[in-house]
Amino acid sequence: MGRNNYYLNELGIALILPNVRGSSGYGKTFLTLDNGLLREGSYKDIDSLFDWIQTQPDLDASRVLVTGGSYGGFMTLAVATNYNNRICCSVDVVGPSNLVTFLEHTSGYRQDLRRVEYGDERDPKVRAFLEQIAPFNKAKNITKPLFVIAGKNDPRVPASESDQMVSIVRQNGTPVWWLEAKDEGHGFRKKKNQDYQFYATVMFVREYLLK
Repeated sequence: MGRNNYYLNELGIALILPNVRGSSGYGKTFLTLDNGLLREGSYKDIDSLFDWIQTQPDLDASRVLVTGGSYGGFMTLAVATNYNNRICCSVDVVGPSNLVTFLEHTSGYRQDLRRVEYGDERDPKVRAFLEQIAPFNKAKNITKPLFVIAGKNDPRVPASESDQMVSIVRQNGTPVWWLEAKDEGHGFRKKKNQDYQFYATVMFVREYLLK
């Protein structure tokens, strides 16, 4: 368990890490259940998780924060745009906000592999679908506080994915916290930056989840 998760747990926050369809460890079929045009299926798994939380007497369904990093950051934004009313805030760490622009701007050596999983944005049908489900294009749905974290030199998920999401969500008047490290890539590696991210996350959680 990472330091962030350990501290959140110490604050009395229950941590739930769901293995939505597309997760590894359950066989090849399960791994491909959210590929391409099936992408939204994994969102429904999170919606089902919210239903389950409501049935648990020791959990507070009115206080749910969703967070994730990299593709988990994309899922965070997808949940925030599709199930805004079921959460109270979200933290996106180095996540894509539009799989089309992500595929176009990620490092060339990664494009073909990611296209197998996400769909080939050069195919008009796939491109239209990816634009339709893109959190960036549904940003008006986000009214709950959002914290976005990115590295300026990220070769995997370009910082532009975070930049564009912060800009458009702020147009809603939604509270948006924005942390971009100029000397980091895909995830913070330098201790000073890790510490800054940790304490900023704690501040965000105290302000929007625990009050």
